[in-house]
Amino acid sequence: MTIHHPPGKDRIDAVRAFNRFYTRQIGLLDEGLLKSPFSLTEARVLYELAHRDGLVASDLVRDLALDPGYLSRLLKKFEERGLVDREATEADARRSSIALTAAGRKAFAPLNRDSHDQVQALLDKLPPAGQDRLVKAMGTVQRLLGDKAEPKVPYLLRPLQVGDIGWITHRQGLIYAQDYGWDETYEALVAEILAAFVKSFDPKWERSWIAEREGEVVGSVFLVRKSDEVAKLRLLYVEHSARGLGIGKRLVDECVGFARAKGYKTLTLWTNDILVSARRIYEAAGFKLTDEERHHSFGKDLVGQNWNLEL
Repeated sequence: MTIHHPPGKDRIDAVRAFNRFYTRQIGLLDEGLLKSPFSLTEARVLYELAHRDGLVASDLVRDLALDPGYLSRLLKKFEERGLVDREATEADARRSSIALTAAGRKAFAPLNRDSHDQVQALLDKLPPAGQDRLVKAMGTVQRLLGDKAEPKVPYLLRPLQVGDIGWITHRQGLIYAQDYGWDETYEALVAEILAAFVKSFDPKWERSWIAEREGEVVGSVFLVRKSDEVAKLRLLYVEHSARGLGIGKRLVDECVGFARAKGYKTLTLWTNDILVSARRIYEAAGFKLTDEERHHSFGKDLVGQNWNLEL
């Protein structure tokens, strides 16, 4: 059972402060949106009518969370101004399909253009990296508040790219510090392993897989050549936000498939017994625990384990 605690006043104040900031940024406090004769709601209704065919009033009520009476008055005003037409639908003569007239599209065009230019001006203030951060942050807000559906393809796998090494080192250092209290020496170890991987990378015998979700790295794994017959799986990790999508299993499966295709006889890995979720993935893939040993590393007393998969 999940216990939900009400948000504190500081969080409520922070959201309200952001709302005030953003409404000021895009001019929602002006009498007309973008100095047009239309209010924000009127502009949003025009937008929906301009971009969707066959809408009826109930669609707009549902999708825009509008009061039916208010929407009826708004549409009547649009009709009187010659901006929309209504026509009975084929399925139900009692329901009217609403569409913009030529005059309605002419009225909407400058509003749409000005909205585009306004957002472009906001983004122009930021460098490309800042624009990416802003767009991703907005996507996070949409997902958390339930407005944006999960993508049809929850993640993709790609090879290592410039910038990944630093990011993966950073994220693994933070995650293991937060989850297990490991100190900075673990982050240093990750940096050393990844630096060595890049410097001595042999594309014929080695491979990396980076899991990316909506433009963000959410997991990774590396396969390195240990000898002609032995490959080593290294640094498997998955972000908390992406767990439950099967990414960890997929990354391990990719390593196993690659190792078999290249003719390795054994795939080996080293881990610690407290990494329970990872060990379950290894066991499910057929890895067998070969030996374990107590050690003091990363500021903690740990039990290191070696696992092998005979290919």
